[in-house]
Formats: sequence, C-alpha cells, structure tokens
Amino acid sequence: MRTATTVEAAALGSWSRQADFVVEAEKLGLDVCWVARPLSAVRAERMLLGSAVMQVGTRTPVALAQTAITLSNLSGGRFLLGLGPSGPQVMEGLHGVPFARPLARMRETVEIVRQVFAGGKISYSGYEFTIPLPGGEAVPMRLSVRAEHPVPVYLAALSPAMLRLTGRVADGWLGTSFVPEGAAQAYFAPLDEGLAAAGRGRAGFDVCQGAEVGFARDEEELGAMVAGRKRELAFSLGGMGSASTNFYHRAYSRQGWAEAAAEVRERWQSGDRDGAAGLVTDEMVLATTLIGTEEMVRRRLRVWREAGVDTVRLYPAGETLADRLDTLGRAIELVRATGDGA
Repeated sequence: MRTATTVEAAALGSWSRQADFVVEAEKLGLDVCWVARPLSAVRAERMLLGSAVMQVGTRTPVALAQTAITLSNLSGGRFLLGLGPSGPQVMEGLHGVPFARPLARMRETVEIVRQVFAGGKISYSGYEFTIPLPGGEAVPMRLSVRAEHPVPVYLAALSPAMLRLTGRVADGWLGTSFVPEGAAQAYFAPLDEGLAAAGRGRAGFDVCQGAEVGFARDEEELGAMVAGRKRELAFSLGGMGSASTNFYHRAYSRQGWAEAAAEVRERWQSGDRDGAAGLVTDEMVLATTLIGTEEMVRRRLRVWREAGVDTVRLYPAGETLADRLDTLGRAIELVRATGDGA
C-alpha cells in the first residue's frame, strides 16, 4: 500500500505550519499529501499532491480545471484533483448553492474538466451546465494555459450512486468511514459496478481510504483514546449534514450499525450530545480507525490491504506538530512492513 495524509488547517493552524508539516512528512517517506489548499504543499519536491477536496458547485467546472492545471504544471505533474459533492448544510448554508442533483452535477463537472484538460475548445450541453450559453454572442473557447501532464481525478464518495459514478469516470476513490469487514457490499459492490460499466477493473484504479492513526502504550491508554473519539463519531453520525441528509450516518448504517446510528442521531439532534456519545461503542470507533497498540495497528493494516485498499490515508494523532509527525512516521514504517509481509 502507498501512504498518504490529509493536512487539516484547523489542526495545524497557520499556512506556514501546514507547509512545514508537508515538507517534514515528505522526509518521512510519505507518498501522497492531500491538502484543502494545495498551494501550501507546493514546497514538496517528490510526493504527489492532491486537493482534498474541492467542492463541486462552489466553482464552475472550467475554474476547477484551471486551478488543477496550474497546480499540476507548478508541481511538475504531481497533482491529483480531488472533487467532492459535500452536503446540503455546507453547500446551501455556507455557499448559498443548491445541493439538488449532486450526482448529475458531479458527472457533468468531471466530463467538462476532462474536456478542458484535453486542450481543445470547450463545448458542452448537459442538464446542469451548458457551455457556451446559447442565445448570445458567445462561441466555444479554449484556455490559454495547457496541461503539461495528465491530471488524475479522484472523487470523494460514500453513497452507492456516487460510488458507481466514481467507478465509471474517476481514476481513484477518496473514502472514509471505512469498515473493511463490511466494505465488500457497502462500498466495493457499487464501485465495481461502475468500473465494469466503463469496461475496466480495479487495476490502475486507486482505492484511497482514510482513518485516524494513533498508538497506545497499553490497554489503559487505548481505552482513554477510544473514549476521546466517541464524541467525534457521534457528531459525524448526528451532526454532519442536515437532519435528513447525512452520508456518514448512512455509511455506518450500511455497514451493520443502523440501529445504533439512528439512536445516536436522535440523541444528538435532541441536544443530548453526551448521551449521543455514550451510545457509541468501542467497536464502532476501533472498526473505522487505525488506533491501538502497535501490534493492533499492524494487524488492522493487513486487513485493510486484504480488503482492497491501495493507498491508506493517515490522520496522525498528536497534540503538537512534532507529535503528529512522530505518529505519522511510525505509521508509515508499519505500512511498509505490512507491504513486505511482516
């Protein structure tokens, strides 16, 4: 498996600290760095850099393609374009953009982006986008800047429909809330349907899954770590998205926790946040993270690899930048050892 991480601005703070983290992560041997603001990662010299993720609908498809071409050219062809649909809470509550028809918007965006990458004049007639707009004086145009390298497209997807689309049109899948024991039906069945519809398989397609990684010295410390993550998971199940649209809640439900997820959401939305966190079990935390003793993490990495993960996206635990880098370094070594059969 390859190794990746996602740079979280909220955790690392300033732009310079984000850039410092990227540089140090590269020294540790990291393969891919996904960043919300990829310019902070341009100082890297070797590893791949990705946008995690650019929200479809907040920019036009051509603007997304322009940004991707710029970053790809600046990095010498090391850029990966990560796109995601987000959800109604963010799209409508923050950006003022309707969340309606996210699947059509994503499909058409990818089609237009690839047309821009090809370098020709841009002409598209779809349900969500028409370029150029009819009825005026506009004619098809091409960008003055050209893509000097191929730009792989990754989609962040959780729902079966978006996973099928990912298999049809993307080069890789950015996943989360991943339980390898339940992934065959919850995730890989629709993904493989999409790949088959496009006449291909998983060879050459990158399954990139993310999870927090953290190391506990013993069972007591592990118990404290698990307890500390329960409120975060309760928020994902009960507070992410809107009351009716929560893709994380649906993902956990499809992987065997429908009843527990429903109870957590009900408590959270009623305002009982502590009660919601109390309903999250240790198993729910451990199944979707890579936290534990070193041997536990090693075993889970083997399970991830056997389940079909190509790139493991590590969210390193730690209070300080140095702590996070130390955790990341240990995890990278374990992934390498797992690949060597250890």
